[in-house]
Amino acid sequence: MKVTIKLPKPRNPLAVRARQRKAGSHKRSEPSRQVQKQQLARQRWDD
Repeated sequence: MKVTIKLPKPRNPLAVRARQRKAGSHKRSEPSRQVQKQQLARQRWDD
């Protein structure tokens, strides 16, 4: 009698990489901290 083991479906390697780098939508999010600091410095300079 031959025993066969059913293997799970192989995972998509691209999907795994996308999850690891926390991929998300391509729209811009709020400004980075560095940009916020620059804007704050400009406001202080103008005052």
